[in-house]
Amino acid sequence: MERKQLLERWLQDQFPAQPFTLQPASSDASFRRYFRASLGDQTFIVMDAPPQQEDCTPFLRVAEILTASGVHVPKILAQNLDLGFLLLSDLGNTTFLQALNHQNGNASKLYGEAADALIKIQLSHQAASLPAYDEALLQRELDLFPDWYIAKHLQVDLTEQQQAVLRAVFSRILQNNLAQPKVLVHRDYHSRNLMVTSPNPGIIDFQDAVYGPITYDLVSLFKDAYIHWDEERILDWTIRYWEKARKAGLPIAADFAEFYRDFEWMGVQRHLKVLGIFARLNYRDGKANYLNDMPLVMHYLRKACERYRELAPLLNLLDELHPVESDQKIGYTF
Repeated sequence: MERKQLLERWLQDQFPAQPFTLQPASSDASFRRYFRASLGDQTFIVMDAPPQQEDCTPFLRVAEILTASGVHVPKILAQNLDLGFLLLSDLGNTTFLQALNHQNGNASKLYGEAADALIKIQLSHQAASLPAYDEALLQRELDLFPDWYIAKHLQVDLTEQQQAVLRAVFSRILQNNLAQPKVLVHRDYHSRNLMVTSPNPGIIDFQDAVYGPITYDLVSLFKDAYIHWDEERILDWTIRYWEKARKAGLPIAADFAEFYRDFEWMGVQRHLKVLGIFARLNYRDGKANYLNDMPLVMHYLRKACERYRELAPLLNLLDELHPVESDQKIGYTF
């Protein structure tokens, strides 16, 4: 309650003698909370990021870089970093996920606009100033899978042989990911963090941006944990992105099959990480709703492992840990 009162007092200083109302706008998988402040017919978003747990500085830095790259992000209207408060322009309350759930026929248009914005982001000349998405960070993310998904969620102790399998597969995944060309990576570029706005999309939740593999955000977008698309459609959207990215001069594989393989292997890294994060959100943070999203993530993970011989040991391990009926196979082999 104390932070809410602090926040209201700070807002009164921003809008002296102007009455406002404050409503929750959204919560986050972190300690950040967002409120919508209404003053007459105007609305603003207020970020509450407790300084002992969250640092607003990366958000401000990335907002500046993304604005310079020509994409639509919230404007920073006021800030108090000591208290952990930011006042932002309001990008509305319709996420891509909500729009897609209500009007599925718009999907190709929305994803096309999201891919165009992603290319602008990836062309940023300031990306190299961000933290590196290096081997240490990628490895920490992969380790969330055995630590939280296997040990906490499945309550399984891996045998030495299973641990060796996981280490060998992780090493292959890292080798692929680290060899990819590097660009600015949002890290959560998906349907819950893209808002339906004009210009479209409005992009939020970008404070964890890094300098890393070019396929990462594309996987977040097309193999999203919160909405399912069939493989033919993902393939079609990925080809369209690849063609535009090459024309834009991005450092992208000239051979689509090579690019799609990188995309899928990056997906394997992300899906393993996300399964670990969803388990952690449940068992550590009490956010049980993320467990409902695990089956889709596991579906994407298994499908990719089925397609590449080098990932067969991971698929076998998944079968040992979590036997499932095999889905009907849709095969693209690269």
